[in-house]
Amino acid sequence: MGIFRRSLIVITIIHLFLIFTLIHAATNGTDGLALLEFKAKITDDPLGVMTSWNSSHHFCEWYGVVCGSRHHQRVTVLYLYSLQLSGSISPHIGNLSFLRELHLYNNSFRYEIPPQIGHLRRLQVLYLLNNSLGGKIPSNLSSCSNLNILDLYGNQLIGEIPIELTLLTRLKELYLGKNNITGTIPPSIANLTSLEFLYLTRNNLHGVIPEFIGQLKNLRVLALGFNQLSGTLHSSIFNLSLIQVIDVGGNSLQGTLPVSLGVSFPYLQFFSIDENQFSGSIPSSISNASNMEIFEVGDNKLTGVVPSFGKLNKLLELFLFGNHFGNGKDDDLKFLHGLTNATRLRKLDLGVNNFGGMLPKQITNFSRELESIYINNNQIHGNIPTGIDSLISLNIFVASNNNLSGTIPSGIGKLKNLAILSLSSNDLTGNIPSSLGNLTNLIQIYLYDNQLHGNIPPNLGNCKQLLALSLFRNNLTGLIPPQIFEISSLSMGIDLSTNRLHGSLPNQVGNLKQLGILYLDNNMLSGHVPSDLGGCVSLEALSISHNFFQGSIPSSLSALRGLQFLNLSYNNVSGQIPSFLVNFSLLALDISHNDFEGMVPIEGIFNNASATSIVGNKRLCGGISEFRLPSCKSDQKPKRKRRRTVIITVSAFTGILASILGCLFLWFPRKRRKDSSSSDSENVNLLRLSYQNLLKATNEFSLDNLIGSGGFGSVYKGILEQDGLVIAVKVLNLMRRGASKSFLAECEVLKNVRHRNLVKVITACSSVDYAGNDFKALVYEFMDNGSLDDWLHPTHHPRNLTIVQRLNIAIDVSSALEYLHCHAGILPIVHCDIKPSNVLLDKEMTAHVGDFGLVKFFHEEIIHPTPNQSTSLADVGTIGYCPPEYGMGNVASASGDIFSFGILLLEMFTGKRPTDDTFKEGLSLHEFVKSSLPEQVTDIADPTFLQMEEEPLSHFHYSRNIMRKNRLIECLISVLDIGILCSSESPQERLNIGDVVTQLSSIKNKLPVTIG
Repeated sequence: MGIFRRSLIVITIIHLFLIFTLIHAATNGTDGLALLEFKAKITDDPLGVMTSWNSSHHFCEWYGVVCGSRHHQRVTVLYLYSLQLSGSISPHIGNLSFLRELHLYNNSFRYEIPPQIGHLRRLQVLYLLNNSLGGKIPSNLSSCSNLNILDLYGNQLIGEIPIELTLLTRLKELYLGKNNITGTIPPSIANLTSLEFLYLTRNNLHGVIPEFIGQLKNLRVLALGFNQLSGTLHSSIFNLSLIQVIDVGGNSLQGTLPVSLGVSFPYLQFFSIDENQFSGSIPSSISNASNMEIFEVGDNKLTGVVPSFGKLNKLLELFLFGNHFGNGKDDDLKFLHGLTNATRLRKLDLGVNNFGGMLPKQITNFSRELESIYINNNQIHGNIPTGIDSLISLNIFVASNNNLSGTIPSGIGKLKNLAILSLSSNDLTGNIPSSLGNLTNLIQIYLYDNQLHGNIPPNLGNCKQLLALSLFRNNLTGLIPPQIFEISSLSMGIDLSTNRLHGSLPNQVGNLKQLGILYLDNNMLSGHVPSDLGGCVSLEALSISHNFFQGSIPSSLSALRGLQFLNLSYNNVSGQIPSFLVNFSLLALDISHNDFEGMVPIEGIFNNASATSIVGNKRLCGGISEFRLPSCKSDQKPKRKRRRTVIITVSAFTGILASILGCLFLWFPRKRRKDSSSSDSENVNLLRLSYQNLLKATNEFSLDNLIGSGGFGSVYKGILEQDGLVIAVKVLNLMRRGASKSFLAECEVLKNVRHRNLVKVITACSSVDYAGNDFKALVYEFMDNGSLDDWLHPTHHPRNLTIVQRLNIAIDVSSALEYLHCHAGILPIVHCDIKPSNVLLDKEMTAHVGDFGLVKFFHEEIIHPTPNQSTSLADVGTIGYCPPEYGMGNVASASGDIFSFGILLLEMFTGKRPTDDTFKEGLSLHEFVKSSLPEQVTDIADPTFLQMEEEPLSHFHYSRNIMRKNRLIECLISVLDIGILCSSESPQERLNIGDVVTQLSSIKNKLPVTIG
């Protein structure tokens, strides 16, 4: 019996061993099969790491596979990161039931995260960052109850943060940043009491930051930057004493920084509130944050004195740009003294503030590791410290748009690492240091808009990595050194315009195969247009206007097929217009004021009269009808001569009569700086012009010279024979009812007012023509750039205005109105017809208000009208720009001009006329804009200028580009708000014109600018 029992026990043990062996083999096989299924979903393995996954080795020996020692031959870790793997993650990954760590980061996995990962109850670490995974975050990841680290950063995930994730109470690190996650931050995130790292940056999260985050006492990193979060930072967050990183930049947060900021966070290393709406000042307690390495508060509304950073010895980066720091006073930069203690400082950005004073000499004692300095767009004056060459690691130095004076220190040439040098828009004098040629790492040089003189150093040709060279608007002389055109890397552009350079254009220009822009206009260059220009096959814009080039356009330029803008105007270029220009995709062509001859083509750009300028070429013929050129028939000239003879003969007597009658002239008082009253003895003698003078100046009022027409007459361009003065002649259509009244009204205004933003009248002529008919004309200063209407509504959009140009024009027009309403004399003046076609632009794009044919004076009866007094709508402006009260018979008023200006402002920044076809059923331009602000401002803004405002250095400063764009949007909203207030239906709600000028000027001063 005992033997039987012992035998039974042995048999039982054997059976149990066999069962265990079978179970082990089955589970072992499950892991192996799961791995093979995982491999099957790999579509690209450029490094060949999956070749080891084959039957010749046990799967525990495959690349990246780790099996546990406790549970023999069960997969516990997969290390498959940074292997360039592509494909999808197999759902069979969920069968690796003993898996504790999954590392698949830095690959190219696509499609969704398989929800089967939620079956991995032992999983502690899940790294899927930097792939291309899409879809939503699986909510059943909450079943991985042992998860410590969940990293999904840098994918293409969508949807909201699953509320179920807040059940992972052991989670210490959560990384969901750089995805497309929407929704809000769940308040239940407070359940993650073990959480130490929370990264949600670069998503589309909105709403407020939950105050419950302040309950996460173990939190060390709070990164919520670049979302759409609003509200404030709850005070409880400032009680997280272990915090090392706070990054909430790139949102719409507001509020002030707590006084105890530097004390509350003794371990704080990284602090960023960039691109928000924080106000107030930087608390002085920040000096106690001795562990601070990066401090970013740029692009907010912070003010006041910047405290000392003298105790922040570990500081690496300090960003204060885009605020209202400083008062333009000499001690504004005093805080820089303490930065000499920051021996590892790498980046310093103080740009776009109100800092005044001089750059302290202590700047030369800054860290030798300093890589970039931005001090642009401030009020800093004085010299650039000569010891700046001690900053041997400097890579970027941007000091543009200040009041810096003196010379450029030659020691800059010792900064061997310098890549970007921008000193534009200052008052710098002297020569361009030849030592710049030693900076072989230079990528971009911006020295424009200064008072530099002398020659361009030939050794700039040593800067073989240069992409952009901008020296325009200086006093540079001499020849263009050919070495400049041997820098084959130049691709962004060369701008040497508006200097005094002379000589010929070096033939070496053809070496620049990658050059995109070449501006040489407004110099004294001469010689033939070099045929070597045809080698610049990447050119998109070429301007050599206002020089002394001669000869014909070389045929080699036919290679410039990418050319979009070509300006050859005001030279002595001759010959026929090359036929190859027809095949170019030009957006604008200006060959005016040369000596071209022959037939004008009718194809390509020449079929668009608004995009092509050919005036001032007296020997051209043909072309489309808008050019109003004579036909190219051989007998055209004799016929024209006979017709002219007949006219002169028939009108001889009336011509003599016209000479006797002469002209009625206007007399203008000189504007005095200190005394607004002027005596008759101070009047300016006006040019005396007869009908015959004007007839000759306009080529007998030829259609070729017609530049516009309006309700009361036509405007012609003319050139006075006696002195070559270019004029605009407004000839009144006296058959039109009210034309004579308009003439008298305009004369009355223009003889008594003078302002830089009003059209300057040269003289007036009241006479008879050669047929004995009454003739009345006003002669104005010619405006080279036409009307604002031409720029806002061009054909095929060949012209664009930047946001700065639009603001400048708006300020010019409002300044003119302020003068008319408040300072033009004893009686205020109402223009009555403010609209884009009555705003003219000179060569410098300065705006001038014209056409005073409907002007009204504030006589006593207008200030205190009688009950029955009314005004016809036809007498006070244009439909769409007239205020609603005019339609009800109210008299013209300054408030009515403000309404018209408001509509003009809305039109300038939306690109839509008030009479646009889209405004139907009660919708107006005013309501269209008002209902779209602020959320949809980019949808209603004129897209042409938004596209122009792209930061040219986006590859250097991606985040700065985003901040700059948002600042532009903020300014745009402010401008449109002014337009809405000015065009309010009720006159009482409209702004005062003086306030309009002040507010627009303030907005302009806050505009971000390119670092150049």
